[in-house]
Amino acid sequence: MRALRIWVIALVILAALFVAVDRVAVYIAESQAEDRVEIPGARIGSTDISVKGFPFLTQLAGSELDEVDVRITGIETRAGGRTLRISTLDAKLRDVRLTDGFSGAVADRATGTVVISYEDLTKAASDGVKVEYGGKNKVKVTGTVNVLGRPISRSVLSTVTLLDGHTVRVHADKVPGEGIPGLEKLVREKTDFEREVGGLPNGMKLERIQPTEDGLEISGTGTDVRLAG
Repeated sequence: MRALRIWVIALVILAALFVAVDRVAVYIAESQAEDRVEIPGARIGSTDISVKGFPFLTQLAGSELDEVDVRITGIETRAGGRTLRISTLDAKLRDVRLTDGFSGAVADRATGTVVISYEDLTKAASDGVKVEYGGKNKVKVTGTVNVLGRPISRSVLSTVTLLDGHTVRVHADKVPGEGIPGLEKLVREKTDFEREVGGLPNGMKLERIQPTEDGLEISGTGTDVRLAG
């Protein structure tokens, strides 16, 4: 009985050590991966990675992780022109294959949510235009136009839609013309716009968009999504 107790205690200690080593390995891997995440053609701010599943070491030995949660704050494209900056990207990656000596990672499947703040949406709009939440799934767009040398400011409620899975379209539902010839056309030239969402990971496609108080919330899915390497 004494020998059995010793073996049980030893097994418990070994199991505890294995769990501790496994968790330390996860922490190290997450920290290293956060420094390596890259999106082609884009600059990224901070990255937070959480590897799910246990044990991690056996997943690592097989070069495939069951589930990885990724949060990236601040994604900006390097290309010129007005593109939408992604304020935050939250992605759930499934069946993640580690490649290139663990320097790369490709997910078989992914779901994600992108948030674009109204501050970033305003920066992507025309000069002198402000975009904010309009309530009831709308955005409020305010711009100033010149009519016969006189500045006229107009605010419109606009519908936001997705085009081709990567472009945001802002279109005013109605523009009050107040009987001024050409005013609606001038206002729409300011307040209506389309902007590409730059900096999406390869393989991700946006599918649904909804204005919220915190910004535009856009959900999407992807296959063979590459985030690093």
